[in-house]
Amino acid sequence: MTDFEDLLSFVERETEFATSYYDDAYLDRRISARMRRRNTDSYDEYLEMLRTDEHDERAELLDTLSVNVTQFFRDRKVWAALRDVLLESADGTTLSIWSAACADGREPYSIAMLALDAGLDPRKVRILATDIDEDALERARRGRYDSTRTADIQDQLSFLDEPMQYVEREGERGFVVADHVKDLVSFERHDLITGDPKSGFDLVACRNVCIYIDKQYKLPILDTVSQSLDGGGHLVLGQTETLPGEVKERFEAADPRIRIYRRLPDGE
Repeated sequence: MTDFEDLLSFVERETEFATSYYDDAYLDRRISARMRRRNTDSYDEYLEMLRTDEHDERAELLDTLSVNVTQFFRDRKVWAALRDVLLESADGTTLSIWSAACADGREPYSIAMLALDAGLDPRKVRILATDIDEDALERARRGRYDSTRTADIQDQLSFLDEPMQYVEREGERGFVVADHVKDLVSFERHDLITGDPKSGFDLVACRNVCIYIDKQYKLPILDTVSQSLDGGGHLVLGQTETLPGEVKERFEAADPRIRIYRRLPDGE
């Protein structure tokens, strides 16, 4: 067993993070970033740091491994198409949406803001947001985000017609999601690989999840989300993601350019 494999084995054994689900190249990039921050030169040296848990390094590593890059309204052409999907799906009954692997909450809050901005009745919009990382979910529930040198929150929200209706300023750089937006979203922990499918959803967003996952686990994830959709419901993937053949037969392409698929009714 190599030093890198020893390190992954320790992380999987001593924490709740299942390294075996993830692509080795992804894990190596994230672990190497932590090693540079801690000035460690080898996997073996970094493993010893984790064993002694210097500087709460296990928590820092888990945060690095679990939270992926996210922002409000990332890839605007997708969100423009999603506005149409929401309006098409809003037939007077409750519109049920699942944001799978929601990280720090910006995706489900973007969906909630988009629904409100499109004029949908907030009493008829229900958004479930899930992630495997409890710390990320806690940050998501707080709904507080800061602008940085490379990420301007107000600019990200400019996709909306009236963006400042949906957030409140906090300090010079901070924004807090408004309560009437938070009211549309509930958060819970869910493992896309080992957790059970859900049911009754009109839309599932599972974007840029499978690009980090080892190939053998992509099918279980996409099988779970596809089973969670009602017939006629929509699935949204990331721009570089595709449906495997075993799952693709359950869908028709609603907008293949931006990876939006419509679930076929059972039996078709």
